[in-house]
This record gives sequence, C-alpha cells and structure tokens, in this order.
Amino acid sequence: MRGHLVVCGDTPLAFRLADELATRYLQDVTVILPSKKRNHGPQIAELPRVKVHEAHELNDEAFRDVNAEAASAVALVGNSEVGNIHAALRVQELNPGARLVIRMSNTSLGQRIRTLFNDCAVLSDGAMAAPSFVAAALGDPAPSHVRVAGRTLYVARRSDRPTSIICGLADTRRSEGNPRLLPDPHESANLVLAVADKTPRDPLLSHRPHRSQVSGLTRNLALILNRRLMQVAVSLLAVIVIGTVLLSIAAHYGLSESVYLVLLDLAGAADPEPSLGGPAKLIQVVVTLASLALVPAVTAAVVDAVVRARLAGPLELREPISGHIVVVGLGGVGLRVVAQLNDLGVPVVCVEMNEDAVGVPFARREGLPLVIGDATRKETLRSAWVSTCRAVVTVTSDDITNLEAGLSSRDLKDNVRVVLRLFDDDLAGRVHRNFRIPVSRSVSFLAAPAFAAAMMERLIIGTIPVGRKVMLIADVPIAQGSVLEGRPLSDVNQPGESRVLALGRRGGPHFDWAPQAGYRLVRGDRLIVLATRTGIGHVRARSISPSQAPPALRMREESPGG
Repeated sequence: MRGHLVVCGDTPLAFRLADELATRYLQDVTVILPSKKRNHGPQIAELPRVKVHEAHELNDEAFRDVNAEAASAVALVGNSEVGNIHAALRVQELNPGARLVIRMSNTSLGQRIRTLFNDCAVLSDGAMAAPSFVAAALGDPAPSHVRVAGRTLYVARRSDRPTSIICGLADTRRSEGNPRLLPDPHESANLVLAVADKTPRDPLLSHRPHRSQVSGLTRNLALILNRRLMQVAVSLLAVIVIGTVLLSIAAHYGLSESVYLVLLDLAGAADPEPSLGGPAKLIQVVVTLASLALVPAVTAAVVDAVVRARLAGPLELREPISGHIVVVGLGGVGLRVVAQLNDLGVPVVCVEMNEDAVGVPFARREGLPLVIGDATRKETLRSAWVSTCRAVVTVTSDDITNLEAGLSSRDLKDNVRVVLRLFDDDLAGRVHRNFRIPVSRSVSFLAAPAFAAAMMERLIIGTIPVGRKVMLIADVPIAQGSVLEGRPLSDVNQPGESRVLALGRRGGPHFDWAPQAGYRLVRGDRLIVLATRTGIGHVRARSISPSQAPPALRMREESPGG
C-alpha cells in the first residue's frame, strides 16, 4: 500500500470499517464526516490510528484537506448512493490511481457504475448480510456457494456427509452464538467447507412446505374471495338444489325434467305452468327468485375478488397459517431476506409500518402476505400469525424496534426462533445471555470485513458468516522479503485463525488443492486462505515486503515469541 486510507461517512458501516482497518490491519485511516458529535462521529473519533476530518460536503476541498491525492484507497460508505458516486468521481479526478470502494444497495446499477472507474469495487452491505439472516432464521447453514479458482465451495454440516471436505470450518455445538472457528483437529468441526462435485444435494429440502396444488389453490381462493358474498351465493345455490328436489316430488316430475326446468329458470326463461299444484307453484317461484339473485351475487363476488387482488396486492391473512417465517421490516436488508426466503420456497409473512418502504412493491408483486402496522404491538404480530410461525426476523433500522418486536414475539410463542438485527455489539451479547434470544446480528458487523479487504487491494472471494462471527476467503500473494518467504506452508495454518485452502505456485494459473505442508513458500506464490478477521490480518502482515509492514508488526515478527 503506497499511502493512507480514507473513509467517507458517519454511518455504522463507516465506524465498523474504520475499526477493522485500524485494529485488524494496523492501517492509518482518515475519516471524513459532517460532525464528530453526531451519529457515529463520537465512536469513530475514539478509534486508535484514526483521524477525523469534519466537512459538511465531500467536495474537492475536503479531499485535498485529507491529502486524498496520495491515498491508496478511498471508501465511500455514506447513506446517499448518489452522493457516494459523485464523491467517487471527484476522487478519481484528484487521484486516478486510488482504489475506490463504493457502498450501493442497487447491485445491478453498481456493476455498471464500476466500469466508470479505473480501480473500483462496488459492494452492498445488505446483500452481504442477508444470507446470514436467512441461515439464522432456518436454523441451518445457508447454502453458501463460493467460486474459487475454478471450483465451487459450499458450507455443509458434517452429518450431511459431503463427499469432498476441504477443512473443518467451525464447531457450533458449544455455543450457537460463539462457535469455535477452524478447530484443531479439523475433524472436530461439525460445520465444514466442501467442494461441490455434482453430487445431488438439497440442504433446504426440509424447509420447503409440502403442499399440493389443490390445497394451495383452495387456500388462496379462501383468502381472496369475499366471505359474505360467497356465503350468500352458497345459500342461494343450496335453495336452488333443494327446490329442484322438491319440485320433482311435488309436481311428480322426473329428476332430469326438474333439473331441466330449473336450469331454464336460472337462465331467466321461467315458464308459468297453471296446472301445477300450490306447493309446486310456490317452489317454482322460490327457485326462480333465488336464480335471479344468484347471478348478481356470483358476479359481485368475482368482481370484488379481482378488484381486491389488483388493488390490495398481497393476500390478507384471514385464515390461520403455520410453519412460515415472519420478517419485520422491508428496508434494503429486509427486502433481500424476504427475496431469498421466497426463492428457497420458504413461506414468508412480511410486516412493515411504512407502506412506502422499498420492499413493499416486491411483496405485492410476488403476492406475499403483508401486514401493515407497528411490529412492537402484539395485535400486529398476531395478524402475522407469530403464534404458529417458525421464526421471526426483525431487520428494521432501529435497534429498539427490533428488540421490542422480538420480545413481543416471544410473549406470543415462547419457543419461537428470533433473529435480531442489532448494531450495538455489547447489547447483542447481553440480549443473547439475558433474554435467551440465540442469534443477533449487525449488518455493518457482517459487511465491514469484506469492505476492508476490498480496500486492501486483495481479491474478494467471499465471506462466510458463522454464528455471530464472519470468516473471509482471500487471495494472498507472497512478496519478496516477506516473513513467509522461505517458510513451510504449514506456518500459515493457525488453529482458530487461518488455513490454506489452495496454493498457486509462482503466480501460475493453476492451484493445488492438496498442497504439501512442508512446501517452502517463494515470492510469487499465491495462497487461497480461509481465515478469521484477525487471522487474515496476520497472514497479510507476514506476506508483504518489510518496507510495507508497520514498524510495530516488524518488531513483533522479529521477537522470539513471534
């Protein structure tokens, strides 16, 4: 890295990112934000190795004040996507060689935006965090597929007996919220990283509802059609059927002839018959009047159903449902969680207080049940049938709302699985211990490692959330004069921190997925490494040349206990 790092924003992601760069990578960071006293400014200002520069606008003057012309990387992680793009264009004009990392929730637009810059990564924190929320809601590891050097890796349980295990990933049996990562020996891990070898598998099969098409159609019709109009139509139809039988008896007609006469009455072609007796005449009149009323009743029911389906969009939960997942909050993160659950075939009920939320149009377009209301009120949660659901995922942007909705859900169903989105890590830990809520996650916590890795100019292969922790897969080159040059490959493998998945010798295009532990590393070698946030920082520090390493790290590596 040829210069310092710049982070723009006072968001939770900006705080997590600055902390990651300063404490994990030991980098000098300058953060540009509007005020040290607002939002996450006070927390950012207290971070070590971090300088704060106050600027109300990300203009050329602000970037010159922090010497952005010499920065090696600049991260734009503010809430305004337009502002992030505008600021990135300014930085490129001042420093064409700087690496840009832009936060954007619109990933399709982001892929087009990145082509406008020389060296740019466009990342979505919501997209990175959503798989973790989905995994927590299902109580299983998400089907995390990562394409690495021509192979597809995925996370699986050892009990599923995957055929090609690379290494043990974590032991989650001790504590769901605090798993033991990269245990030694790796056979003790119940969660593993494996290579997809075209073996048929469906890790989420047990989560898919087994409903027939007929039962699904019946349920949907029951929810769409107006109950009162249908009751009227059924009553009139019953009168007509009974009238047909009585007419056959009173007038001494055969059943087929009675049906014929009633069908004519239904068509409005009633033919008076003076020779009929009094009871038969009365029956014919009643049937005729019921027939006249049936046609508009059925028409009204059909028209009402069509209008309500088009205007209201999602189905209203009038009938009890069970086995579903309730997602509270349809913002950027909630939208992605709902979309992934829906794609996996898991029944979802959405709860949102604001009808203008970004995820509401998606729910209506997909015909998903949607409850508009305050999720902190038990009446709203009852409307979403929390009492019979499988899990509740609260992903609004407010910690208190998420916590209150989670606790209220527990009141309605004591054993319901609750997944909270909480920024405050200390609060998350205390909630886990005191309220028996096993899983709580912060979007910025899950996304920050990938943003930091992108700023450090390494290939971002993927992130793997495990409980409340995050693991990284990175491509690490061995530099000349680095600590690792000349050392055996086994030195990189540190229990609980890092493990080499594959070795690319001298920068060659092919990787060895079963390298010898005694192989001596040389400059130009590339390592595909699976590591914790701490582990990836240590591996990087030992793989770079001495001139790039901070003095504190050089002293640490040269010490006898290093």
